[in-house]
Order: sequence, then C-alpha cells, then structure tokens
Amino acid sequence: MNMENGGGTGRGPGTGQANGALPVALLRRISANRPAPAAGECCEMCGEPISDAHQHVVDLESHAMMCTCRPCYLLFTDATAHLRYRSVPDRYLSFPGFDLGLGQWDELEIPVGLAFFFRSSKLGRTVAFYPGPAGATESELPLAAWDGVLARNPALGLAAPDTEALLIRGPGPGRAAADCHLVPVDACYELVGRLRRLWRGFDGGQEARDALASFFDRVSRRSVPAPDSASEASGSTASGTGGFR
Repeated sequence: MNMENGGGTGRGPGTGQANGALPVALLRRISANRPAPAAGECCEMCGEPISDAHQHVVDLESHAMMCTCRPCYLLFTDATAHLRYRSVPDRYLSFPGFDLGLGQWDELEIPVGLAFFFRSSKLGRTVAFYPGPAGATESELPLAAWDGVLARNPALGLAAPDTEALLIRGPGPGRAAADCHLVPVDACYELVGRLRRLWRGFDGGQEARDALASFFDRVSRRSVPAPDSASEASGSTASGTGGFR
C-alpha cells in the first residue's frame, strides 16, 4: 500500500491525510465536541465553578488564600483540627474601648497609618503587614511593643490564628485616637490589593484615602462590639487562640 497517497483513496479537501496531519473534517468534529471552558472563577480545590461572591480557605504553610466553593469551605471550618488548610470565618468585631497609649503606634514601627496583625501558626508569633504601592509589606514587628498593646487591650486575644486579623488605624488627621477591628484576614488582603491599584505618590493620594474611608465605613456597619475580655468569648466558634502574641 502506498502510504504517501493515503492508500489510493484520494486526497480531496477535508478528507485525506498529508504528512501525517489529521483530516480537516476530523479536526472540526473534535473542536465542536470539546467542552466549553467554565466561565468565571472556579474552586481552587475541586474545580467547580463559583460565583464572584465566594469564601476562602487559608493555606497555613504559605498563608496563601484559596478561592473555594461552599462544600470545600465547610471541610476546613473546625479550628481544632490538625489540617494544612483553614476556612476564613465571616466575623467582624469592633473594640470601642481600644486603647493605644501615647507613642505606642510609633513603637510598633509601622511607617504608615494602617496595618493588620494576625498570629501565624507556622511561625508561632504575630506578624504585621501594612499597605503600600507594592501591596502588602511585612513589618518587623517588635514583640515587646506588641505585648504592650495586648496588655492594654486583652480582648484582642479573641482573634483566631491565621484566619482573622486585627486591623488598626493609628491616630491621624481628623482622628485623635486609634481604632481597631477584628476582621476576616481575606478582607485585609482585598483592601491592600485595592489600595495598591489606586496608590499615587508618597502617601497614596486622595483616591486611595477615599477607598480606605469607604472600607472602614463598611467594616463599622458590619461589626458588633467585642466582649470586654477574651475569656468572655471562650465559647466562640472562631476563637481558641490561646493568646495573640
């Protein structure tokens, strides 16, 4: 059989083979039968499509956020389980009596007026990040200074490791005192990402400041006052921190 002429069957357009290529008609059938790619985002664990409004799971090793569907999210909600992943709870608390003593913000060595703090299970300590034109930047948090903030505000120990953060604004123009909220850690990364896109100049610019003010307005509306001390919330499903140092 002469393989070069397709076995003598003819080489009309769309039916024969040339140089080992698949017939054009077959290629068209394969393309037509191929499943269409899923629109929008997909769960990073199982691959199922998810909506724009979805929940997240934290990789405790890398602190990376994973977009998940509801069933995958529910697999990692047990804060006592020894797993690599942990679901981010949807809890917002305010601390009306938050007390940041004179000079304590400067002692934390945060170069801007905003930072978020969370306890890393992998590192065994609290870490601090602040926004800027490059995104979230880690600060070399002086533990002695942070311990001083905790001593004045024991209720801050309510924050769950890895998944909840303490978002603190230091004193600034039009704000004589600092304020603090406990928020899901993914909300902090969302804020930092938005500020990065809007950042202009040295201090961020007016558009970034407006976005920050809008974000804190939403956080304030969602927050409920925290108990006066961490021990009063020992039954909370999102607590169990054993201290927030």
